Amino acid sequence: MTHLLRIRRLAHAADLPLPRYETAGAAGMDLIAANPEEAPLVLAPLARALVPTGLAIQLEPGYEAQVRPRSGLALRHGVTVLNAPGTVDADYRGEVQVLLVNLGRESFTVTRGLRIAQMVIAPVTRVEPVAVEAIDDTPRAGGGFGSTGLQGRGR
Repeated sequence: MTHLLRIRRLAHAADLPLPRYETAGAAGMDLIAANPEEAPLVLAPLARALVPTGLAIQLEPGYEAQVRPRSGLALRHGVTVLNAPGTVDADYRGEVQVLLVNLGRESFTVTRGLRIAQMVIAPVTRVEPVAVEAIDDTPRAGGGFGSTGLQGRGR
């Protein structure tokens, strides 16, 4: 079943393409930087910046847009989405922006039209929180970070 994603191009992105799936099996659509042509954004090592996409979206109720890193930018340059995955709620109507961080050793330049992140549309499950006196126990119980070890079971 295909769902519609209503997208409004803002004035500063009028000449940029809409997000699209780059391959038939892609889960995410690429988001493109809509910073001014004459104002490339230079991210020094460990710097972060909010990069405009020039898009506002209207999601169907019960869905969210997840903004995720592009693996190639992360691998080759150390550039990733800081709050990954960033969430765009179904009732948000402002510009979708991407919070990039440069974890690499060299400065990275974000130019207009650069594919900076990917957007995955996903269903949202809502729950009703209920206070209880106890919750079911499990073999893991309260074991926190790292409590299941690094190796597969049985090793």
